[in-house]
Amino acid sequence: MSKAYINDDFLLLNKTAQNLYHNCAKDLPIIDFHCHLSPKEIAGDINFRNLTHIWLDGDHYKWRAMRACGEDELLITGAASDKEKFLAWARTVPKTLRNPLYHWTHMELKNPFGITNRLLSEETAESVWEECNDLLRKPEFSTQSLLKKNKVKVVGTTDDPTDSLEYHLQLKNEEKEFKVVPTFRPDNGMAVENKETFREWVSNLEKVSDTEITTFQHFLDALKSRHDFFDELGCRASDHGIERPHAASFSESKVSGIFDKIMKKQILDEGDVEVFKSAFLYYCGIMDAEKGWVMQLHIGPVRNNNSRMMKKVGKDAGFDSIGDAPIAQSLSKLLNRLDSGNNLPKTILYNSNPSDNELFSTMIGNFQDGSIPGKIQHGPSWWFLDQKDGIERQIESLSNMGILYEFIGMTTDSRSFLSYPRHDYFRRILCNLLGNEVEQGLLPDNIDLLNSYIERICFSNSNTYFGFDV
Repeated sequence: MSKAYINDDFLLLNKTAQNLYHNCAKDLPIIDFHCHLSPKEIAGDINFRNLTHIWLDGDHYKWRAMRACGEDELLITGAASDKEKFLAWARTVPKTLRNPLYHWTHMELKNPFGITNRLLSEETAESVWEECNDLLRKPEFSTQSLLKKNKVKVVGTTDDPTDSLEYHLQLKNEEKEFKVVPTFRPDNGMAVENKETFREWVSNLEKVSDTEITTFQHFLDALKSRHDFFDELGCRASDHGIERPHAASFSESKVSGIFDKIMKKQILDEGDVEVFKSAFLYYCGIMDAEKGWVMQLHIGPVRNNNSRMMKKVGKDAGFDSIGDAPIAQSLSKLLNRLDSGNNLPKTILYNSNPSDNELFSTMIGNFQDGSIPGKIQHGPSWWFLDQKDGIERQIESLSNMGILYEFIGMTTDSRSFLSYPRHDYFRRILCNLLGNEVEQGLLPDNIDLLNSYIERICFSNSNTYFGFDV
């Protein structure tokens, strides 16, 4: 190869974009406010045993691609060796042109491994495997070293309310160049359609909160005590993964009766489930508002579609897709219900269906109240949309129908310590979009004004919005 594929000007297709990126965006710190990294692995400052361990384990994006290219499940989530799984991935990579996995793969080989002189394929797999594994044994490739190398200042993990947070406690008591904070993810507390699993979760909540739960009010009290504990450890956000917003009308007595039915193992109908979920989201929003937290709503995916494979390999294994449930009316009702009592917290709306971009970019304007810049956010492109086209389309809709200047930028939403080049990916795309419009005469050639946008969107907006103060 005469020129590295992932070169210094990758995705920067004009001089203004190159200037914005190299002189402003490139070296900004990272606020990774939503991810799925393991607090245990960070606290232990572990080194990964090999490239499969750090790169393929848990990565359902890669797993989907491998299945589509005919790789056996044995080589994906099965009992094959780590090297066999990596070789299967290497066979897959050349088949992923125009899929973001091809970009990310080679960006991640460049950072942190410094590999720019070859593309990953079956022919180069052996040399990449050996070179990366040698590096992964070094102290500078431990989990904490990788965070420092990428200038990560905040890691927002995703944690169940029943989690002990023991590793967050450990990290809080240690001096670090970065913060690791929990995020309150209570999805299991509203999943009443899975009655046995829900009752087991309530039992765990009782234990960790030291609260006897026999009524719905007890349930809320226990949840609130965990919310308080998360806050003490630096939590500044909740997160809710929902197929659609839940905003059915309810009364406290109605919800209490539904809770009693669940605990008595009585049958719930669809209306009961919807009422309980609606009340649960509402009360979570109130708790968030009281503490000045951010409420994150990840809306839209249909999860675990393949029942046969779910039985075989478990949930969250790459059998999810974009949903098309009606959203606008119920989302408006949910936000309005909270806002009517002055209980609407700072809120991020993430869509997984690109057809909802304009819906979300206009919905956020309904509930901005001047109290906080960008109080309601159309969140960064997520899951099926965190690729070049998805990022560009989200920025376009937000720019056209909202205020790009107050946008909180990118987050990895990843389980991998190798995913930080996704922030670089976003920054290059943003710089290229702005640079292209400058060179077309659509934006002023005012470098100070443009740099202020880049700095805010890529770093300082999210730092201020979440109150991290780094």
